[in-house]
Amino acid sequence: MLVLLRNEFMSQQALDYEVQCLHHLLRSAESDEKFCVAHELVERNRITSKYRKLLRVVGTKELKPFQFLLNKN
Repeated sequence: MLVLLRNEFMSQQALDYEVQCLHHLLRSAESDEKFCVAHELVERNRITSKYRKLLRVVGTKELKPFQFLLNKN
């Protein structure tokens, strides 16, 4: 959980810098590669962690029957 605190002594430039740092941190933590490392696709007869297959399934509106996206954590 990330929280951005702003007080009355913080300048606009300091606030912009904090936002940029948080953006950089989130971009590296929430990349497609990190997502694929943390998830696997379970189908009726197999389990896969293949990068392209995971991204293709995540890009669809809904999963096919008997497909489950599981977090490895």
